[in-house]
Amino acid sequence: MSQLYPTVLLCVYGFFSNLRPSEPFLTAFLMGPDKNLTETEVVNEIYPIWTYSYLVLLFPVFLATDYLCYKPVLILQALSFVVTYVMLVKAQGVLAMQFLEFFFGLATAADIAYFSFIYSVVEPAQYQRVTGYCRSITLLGSAAGSLTGQLLVSVAQMPLFYLSVITLVSASMAFVAPWFLPMPSKSLFFHKSQGTKGGQLAHQNSRAPTDDAEDPESKVPLKSDEVPMVVNAGECGGASRSSSGLVDVLRILWVDFLQCYSCRTLLAWSVWWALSTCGYFQVVNYAQALWEKVLPSQEFEIYNGYVETISTLLGAFAAFGVGSVKVSWTVWGELALCIFSVVMAVAVYLMDTIRNIWVCYTSYVVFRATYMLLITIATYQIASNLSMQRYALVFGVNTFTALLLQTVLTIVVVDTAGLGLDIFPQFFIYAGYFAVIAVVFLMAGLYKLMVSQSQAKAKPQTDSGESESDGFSRDSPPLNELQQITRT
Repeated sequence: MSQLYPTVLLCVYGFFSNLRPSEPFLTAFLMGPDKNLTETEVVNEIYPIWTYSYLVLLFPVFLATDYLCYKPVLILQALSFVVTYVMLVKAQGVLAMQFLEFFFGLATAADIAYFSFIYSVVEPAQYQRVTGYCRSITLLGSAAGSLTGQLLVSVAQMPLFYLSVITLVSASMAFVAPWFLPMPSKSLFFHKSQGTKGGQLAHQNSRAPTDDAEDPESKVPLKSDEVPMVVNAGECGGASRSSSGLVDVLRILWVDFLQCYSCRTLLAWSVWWALSTCGYFQVVNYAQALWEKVLPSQEFEIYNGYVETISTLLGAFAAFGVGSVKVSWTVWGELALCIFSVVMAVAVYLMDTIRNIWVCYTSYVVFRATYMLLITIATYQIASNLSMQRYALVFGVNTFTALLLQTVLTIVVVDTAGLGLDIFPQFFIYAGYFAVIAVVFLMAGLYKLMVSQSQAKAKPQTDSGESESDGFSRDSPPLNELQQITRT
């Protein structure tokens, strides 16, 4: 019962905070009679603020989440959602919408607190199950919100303004749940209990072994018993705190960073993660603006809600289904990333050039499902042999790098301070961006295959029966546990 209570509250919060009927129609609402903003104001002046605020707030929120033991940051996220949608309903003008994007960026940065909270109140044996519940309920909330919004617009002929009101009500209901969550007594970095280290070791030992065909090069030499322990700064909420706690944490994060990214395989998957997530954010953030240009919502009926629902569910099924695919990703990973990056590049290119709304919708579904499939594989490959502290660090660094790249791309391509391009030239650049990613990983994959073949020929036959003690952990976490990182 002690684990059921916070799990139910987290699921309730996850469902209602992601139930946003207004989201598929946000661009149409901002450019419609309610807000009366121009395409340039929405695309080139308002939307970029989310990218900038997310980038600036990500690392401070990451540290604050651990230092404050999750719950306060979860409450802050819930409050940020409420403020965002209050402003969406009541505020007017470009400056107000820019502040709206800032608060939404704060809420997005605080998303790490949602899943981090699980590991502070749930036993390691239940990580996979509880993570699966919470991840599934957030996807269900997102899909239900999109579908509800579309049905209200298409069937009930409801004005878009009332979709924003319903989203505000949903965010207000979500705001209640975090207040009743228990306050954790430990965290990953700042606050550690006596049993934390042993719990992590047991958690790692309970993981299922990886495929024997995996290359030892892909295994990061970071076993759980090698994880440096931060000096205990007292339990969360306690009065005693070490003044050097932050310095200790930053030092350990830096050492872990150097060790993690010294693994070439982890580095390759992380590079794809950062590059593709940057492009994914750009396409998803500005897809509605492209659809609005292809089929204006003021003149025609639009079906954005159905598209978001289908792409979310299809992407979720693809992500969950990858667990049953037996592929030696160590050998074929780069080439697979190349092929699927080509698929994503073609999908974006078709959206830009065909300019038929049904082609745009279909291409968007293919693009989003492909990304969710690949990011799940990347998550699994990166985290398969990292302790919880280290994969939290690696995922944070990858996301920060993606946001840094996205910020540069936004300033140069989107922002009026840069080129301030129209939406169609933007998507042409995004298509070329994914094509470049495909070329990079094609070259990397071919190089790795040639090196592997040359090593296989040079390897003495006598080594075939020997086993190396490389100190690498060969345990891998369950796939469902790691699907928390994907963001639809």
